[in-house]
Amino acid sequence: MRIQTKGANDWACSFSNHVMLRPSFMSVCMGRLLKLSVLICCLLLSVLTDICLHTALAAAPYPTEKPIRMINGFPAGGATDKLIRSVSERVSKILGQAIIVEYKPGAGGAIALETTARAAPDGYTLHVTGQGPMTFGPALRKASFDPVNDFSFVAMLCSGGTVLVVRSDSPATDFKTYLNFARTKPQSWIFGTSGVGGSPHLAAEQFKLAADLKITHIPYKGGGPAMTDLLGGHVPMLFSTQGAAATQIEAGLLRPLAVTSGKRSTMLPEVPTLSELGFQGFDATAWFGVVAPAGLPSEVMDKLVSAFKIALADPTQQAEFRKEGYDTTPMTPTEMKAKVQSELKEFTALIEKTGMKPD
Repeated sequence: MRIQTKGANDWACSFSNHVMLRPSFMSVCMGRLLKLSVLICCLLLSVLTDICLHTALAAAPYPTEKPIRMINGFPAGGATDKLIRSVSERVSKILGQAIIVEYKPGAGGAIALETTARAAPDGYTLHVTGQGPMTFGPALRKASFDPVNDFSFVAMLCSGGTVLVVRSDSPATDFKTYLNFARTKPQSWIFGTSGVGGSPHLAAEQFKLAADLKITHIPYKGGGPAMTDLLGGHVPMLFSTQGAAATQIEAGLLRPLAVTSGKRSTMLPEVPTLSELGFQGFDATAWFGVVAPAGLPSEVMDKLVSAFKIALADPTQQAEFRKEGYDTTPMTPTEMKAKVQSELKEFTALIEKTGMKPD
């Protein structure tokens, strides 16, 4: 029997013929490698793009990312609203970013303060507040925020006194006459304010203590309703912001009796202070300022403090404040914080002494 074997040439020819019979083998492999390469490149490009995007956002200078919201704890059209709108316009131009006023009224400004305290400390949430909600309110009732440690103090805006007003046909023709009525007939001389914990309420309680009066407080939900009831004869006297009362005073509908600030008002220069009227040293001056959440980055804080400082130095802005009965009150963030700390202690002592309770 004869066995047939293949030589080297025969095997080569066989392999060659085999490959030639499957011409798509190499092309399939190359195609798959190409697809894999394209996929890897896409993934790398996506990762690099994501890194570049995050780097760009992180490096974006404040405040270029989005508009800044300015939270107001009182209704539109009130004293706080009038004060902050003119300032916001100037600060917006300085920073090159829109500032949008957002209203969160309620609980004497406490809701707005709580919202601000819980916001991200990135400089895109600011809050215009005042003496009432920031110091008197927390001293009067337990707050859900810490007035000292939950905020970054950005700018003190302005300050001014409250005005005591009666109707022009009131039998209280001057402050002396009013005081006599309030002492002899306290039940008939109740007084109204814009609400519990507001600056007019605080001034009224300080006055009651200084004059040893037993008159009853009628809190309203805002200065507008309080003014309406005074003009309608439903309440005989009102502690009001000067801006809210000025138009009615000029129209001859109201008679101003005194202002609660330590010095005469630039808005109502003819109206005497309580200090001049026998209560020496009396000074219940209300203030308004801007705060942000605690932990604001230093570079953001510096930009905001600088922008407000420039805006408040503008004589036109100062004139805007005077139209509402307030004067610009320059203060550093450290001084503003110290003032809040001091007033918290002062008002806590006042409340303990008078036995005052939330209405």
